[in-house]
This record gives sequence, structure tokens and C-alpha cells, in this order.
Amino acid sequence: MFPVHRIDQLLAEDIEYLGTKRKFWFRHDGVRYLFKAEERGTGEDWAEKIVCELAGLLGLPHVVYELAHAYEGGQSIQPGVICASFAPPPNALVMGNQLLFERDPRYPRDEGRKYGVREHTVESVAHVLRGLDAPASEWMSTCPAGITTALGVFTGYVMLDAWTANQDRHHQNWGAVQVADGTKRLAPTYDHGAALARNLSDEERKERLETRDLGRALPRFAERARSGFYGTSRDDKTLFALEVFQAFAALDAVAARIWLDKLASITPVAVTSLVSRIPSPRMSPVAQRFTLELLAHNQRRLLEGRA
Repeated sequence: MFPVHRIDQLLAEDIEYLGTKRKFWFRHDGVRYLFKAEERGTGEDWAEKIVCELAGLLGLPHVVYELAHAYEGGQSIQPGVICASFAPPPNALVMGNQLLFERDPRYPRDEGRKYGVREHTVESVAHVLRGLDAPASEWMSTCPAGITTALGVFTGYVMLDAWTANQDRHHQNWGAVQVADGTKRLAPTYDHGAALARNLSDEERKERLETRDLGRALPRFAERARSGFYGTSRDDKTLFALEVFQAFAALDAVAARIWLDKLASITPVAVTSLVSRIPSPRMSPVAQRFTLELLAHNQRRLLEGRA
């Protein structure tokens, strides 16, 4: 089982809210960590951990998340996840909306607006990526050979999204780390708690796994996963997650092939072993089964496009 780290809330430097999610920063052994609460019981904690581990199997630069539980003294508060800061001072995280605004002052960078931004297109993001350096060497150490640019790395990020049905790659869920000399490097991928259909009830998972209605079954459900990207600023709906990967693959075919080859090397046994390490109180057997079938179906769909 993955360990669950016990975090004393009394160590919190500050407590903040992201929408309905509570978070706080604390220090351990000189490192600053973020605790993100799982307050709604929808599985954001296990989804975050599983996608983190899948990113590791692929070799993607990714923030490492660990399962955690917050306490105040001896009193249990709530479950969640922790991660170390990936842009400690003097570095700073510059989020996608800010980068897009720097490119085009007409871009709507409103910090309170994450969704429905039609200007968040594949083309506009790719333009920004071409002006960024690849992630720092410590993040790139596990990347497959041949992945050397920010665009190539990001192509792997959106493949991960398509694999895990992550619909939350909005313009604040990617960014760049600006270092002291002003250089901007693509940040590791982060914040995947909305992936893996984690907000479904177990009743709905069971029904979608067992129904004979093809319109309700898991394959059709998986194929409806949308992204945070628009095809053009005139579109009413975002692209499907698979369409986003295909669009980036058209821009960097070499990187796409490398990432697909890496995906093809990941076996069902490896994925099953990973998912089974989530402690059972956090993830039910039906949630595990649904997650495995979702990942297997999306992996097949991605690899169908590999020549």
C-alpha cells in the first residue's frame, strides 16, 4: 500500500481556500510542502496519486504527490495529498493564463476564470511553448530519449490527460517556472485530481460497467471526456481529450511517437499493481475496477492511432 503521511495542521504556515478546497503550506526538514484537502469525498486524493504514479511510469516531468491525512494534535481532520513546492524562491511559477497574456495582451487572464476561455486553444498554447525552455534537468532525468523541447514534453502531458480522462487542463493547470535570470522553463505537470472520473458514485460506476446499453457503458463514457482546450476561439465547446493529443501530435510528430511507444510499453500488470496500492478505505473495489477498465480502454484508443 502507498503510505499515508500524518500531517499536523498546527504546523501550517497559512491556510487558504481554492474554491471549496482547503490547503495549507508547512515545512518539513527544510522543505516547503502543500497539503491539499479532500473534503468532498469524491476521490481527488487517490486520483491525484494514481495519475502521479502513471506519469512516473511514462517518464514525464511531474510533481510527486503523496497520500496524507491532516490532524490537529491527536484529532483527525481530513484526508488529502501533499507535494513539495516545485518553484521555491527565488524561482516563481508563471501560470498559463499569464504566459498567454504576455504573448497577447488581449488574452483574458482573469485569475478567477478558469473555464470557458475560448482563447485557450491548441495553437495559442503551442506558440507559448515554443518560447519556453524544457523543464530543468532534475525533472527531465526520466524522460525518454528524443524528448528535448517544451512542446515535446507538453505533448506527453496531453497524452497523459487523454489516458486518464483528465478534463481539467485549463489555463492555470500548466505553466512555467521562472528562474532567477528570467529564463522560463516548462513546469512539471501538476494538479490531476479531477482525472479518472473520480467524482462518479460507486452506483454509477457499477451500472456503467455492467449495462448492456452501449450509450451508457464505460467505452462511450470514456470517449466523451473533454479537455480544457478549444480548437478555435469561435468554438462553443472544448475539444475532446483525445483530439487535443492528436492536435499536439500533428505539431510534434516525433515526440508523439516517442510518448506512444512509451505508453505501449506499460503493461496491464503494472497498472493493476499501482492502483491496488491505494488503501481500501480511500478507494472501493468497484472504483478500482472502473479505473482499470477506463485506463485500459483509453490506452487502446491512443495506441490505435500509432502507425
